[in-house]
Amino acid sequence: MRADARKNRDHLLAVAGTAITEQGVDVSLRDIARRADVGLATLLRHFPTREALLDALLRTSFDELTAHAAELETSSSPEDALVSWLRNCVAWTTEYRGVTILMAAAIEDTQSALHASCVTLRAAGARLLTRAQADGAARTDIDGTDLFALVAALAWLGDQPSLAPRADHLFDVVASAILTSAGSSDAAGEPPSGL
Repeated sequence: MRADARKNRDHLLAVAGTAITEQGVDVSLRDIARRADVGLATLLRHFPTREALLDALLRTSFDELTAHAAELETSSSPEDALVSWLRNCVAWTTEYRGVTILMAAAIEDTQSALHASCVTLRAAGARLLTRAQADGAARTDIDGTDLFALVAALAWLGDQPSLAPRADHLFDVVASAILTSAGSSDAAGEPPSGL
C-alpha cells in the first residue's frame, strides 16, 4: 500500500474509533466519512462494509486480548488468569458500544469479516476456562461459548447508564459463580452502596 493510501486509511480508522466510542457501532458510515473530511466513496474504497471497517479497527484489540490470554496461561494461577482475562475482555467491549452484538453474530456467520477474530478470541478464553476447570478452580458445566456469552452480557450491563454503576459488582457476582472457590482476589468484592 502506498504511503498516502496508508495515511488515509489510518486517519479513517482513527476517526471511526472516536465516532464509534461516542455513538456506538451503528454510527453512520456517511458521518464517519464526513468527520474524516472525505467522501463516502473514499471510505468504502478502503472499507467496503461496516464489518470490514470494524474488523480493521478492532483487530489490534482482538490480537492484544488473545496474546494477553496466552501470557496469563503461563504467568498466573488458572483462577486468576481466567478472571483477569474476563475482566479485561469486558472492559474492552464496553469501550465500543454495541460491539458485542456484532461479535455474537459474527461467531455464527463464517462470511463475516469479524468471524475469524471473534472465533480466535473465544478460543483464547475457552483455553483459560479449560485450564481453570482442569485445576478444579472453575465449574465444569460451562464452555467457551458460555464464557463468550457472559462477556457480552457483562458488557451490555456497562452500556446501560442506569446499570453501569453496578457493573463491577455484577462482574464479581458472575466471576464468583464461574469459580468453584470465591478466594480469588479479583472475584470477591463488596456490593455497591444502595443494594
